[in-house]
Amino acid sequence: MRTKEFLNKLEHDRIVQAIRDAESNTSGEIRVYIQRGNLTGDPLIAAQKQFHRIGMHRTADRNAVLIFVAPRAHKFAVVGDRAIHETGGEQLWHRLVDRMQTHFRSEKFSDALVEAIEEAGRALAEHFPKRSTSTDLPDEVVEK
Repeated sequence: MRTKEFLNKLEHDRIVQAIRDAESNTSGEIRVYIQRGNLTGDPLIAAQKQFHRIGMHRTADRNAVLIFVAPRAHKFAVVGDRAIHETGGEQLWHRLVDRMQTHFRSEKFSDALVEAIEEAGRALAEHFPKRSTSTDLPDEVVEK
């Protein structure tokens, strides 16, 4: 699928609102990154590179989550920083990926992203409640 076609099917406002709602209960950060063009290599490695490139590793509690999608390659990955990975474990990532795959297969792209954001938000809120000193990265879908 072409990236433009994928982006046209996304409900951007709904996704951004899901990020805002999820982050309202946690000091953690959630972002969605859409890879434009071809993806060469492993989506997990690409996601980890983008995680650092867009500064998600700079949260005070090391509790950010990036949902990375490469529509043209039909691949995606979910990356969490050290603290959320330690508290959520592999089970969290497997749950997110399994649910996203189900929605992606039926071309319910916004549902896939919103449900992943909500699940990540619940995990973050459980272990990292909102504080007045929380880092606040932009609530957006990054397209590069």
